[in-house]
Amino acid sequence: MKKNTEKTNVMRLLEQKKVGYVSHCYVDTGVVSGREVAEVLHQNPAQVFKTLVTAGGSGINYVFVLPCDKELDLKKAAKVVGEKSIGMIKSKDLLGLTGYIHGGCSPVGMKKQFKTVIDTSAEGFDTILFSGGKIGWQVETSLDELKKILKFDLADITSG
Repeated sequence: MKKNTEKTNVMRLLEQKKVGYVSHCYVDTGVVSGREVAEVLHQNPAQVFKTLVTAGGSGINYVFVLPCDKELDLKKAAKVVGEKSIGMIKSKDLLGLTGYIHGGCSPVGMKKQFKTVIDTSAEGFDTILFSGGKIGWQVETSLDELKKILKFDLADITSG
């Protein structure tokens, strides 16, 4: 593992808002999936969250943050944000919309603040991990700390 001396923009933003966090690095491991990230970082996959960006039927974008070992339930997600339908945005549109690339998308520090919903399972952990804004980096913080920088709702958004 690489020593955590590098800082991503997400980490700088967290520090500016005095959000307590721990950074985790898995650079140069060849890891791609959330489950692999959890494994290489020796973390519970249910505690490692992924960030998904969607578009509602209205054209409004939404961000959903859920455990890496779960799938987003599009019907539940649409209901939570008051849309009739919701769909994933195309990977090629992610950078222009959020400032992040696929695999490095963080709910913190997007170009624009979109309505964000975190799965209620996050309440079962003292901290959760999510992308540090760059492939190979994760940040770990509590929901209480995250509230200092990110406005979000909690809802059941996973299938199963």
